[in-house]
Amino acid sequence: MKIKQSILNFIKTVSGKNTTNESRRMALSKLLATGGAVALGASASTASAHKVETTEEKEERFPGDPPEHFIVYQLNESDHEYHQHVLGSVGAMIGKYEDNIDIVVACFGRGIHVLAKEPGRPVHDSIKEKVQSLAGQGVKFHACGRTLKSMKWTEDDLHPFAKRVDVGVADIMELQEQNYVYFSW
Repeated sequence: MKIKQSILNFIKTVSGKNTTNESRRMALSKLLATGGAVALGASASTASAHKVETTEEKEERFPGDPPEHFIVYQLNESDHEYHQHVLGSVGAMIGKYEDNIDIVVACFGRGIHVLAKEPGRPVHDSIKEKVQSLAGQGVKFHACGRTLKSMKWTEDDLHPFAKRVDVGVADIMELQEQNYVYFSW
């Protein structure tokens, strides 16, 4: 009973005498955030000092803030399992860093087919969908101009989100010079 009275006193203190359901919920959430220590008579600073973190606290970011992390992936094979690994890793990085990462997938050689409207090699439908989805989430896909030329393809043969670069490997090098981490599977 003493705990219940302490909670009620805390709610009145935090939200005023005319408490609404919303203000009670806010007060209770504050109470729970401190582990109930305030209601039990401990100070808020004591509660904070003993707070157990269950999830990683992230620094608050605002829309348009530049990312802090940069990575470029090499995608130069036509194998379905290879595509799954590379694109799965890209998805995992988005899951971890959300909008705090800039990702480029540099496609050249046999890997360029994932960017084609009508690939010259088999590309599994799940890979086509994943590439489209990742592009929609801000992942940049670069297509090697030399590979395009050797295949007699133009930018019209690629999905609109694909960006043509002169030389795929040079693109990777230049991105590294701009502090992108290079990852090859």
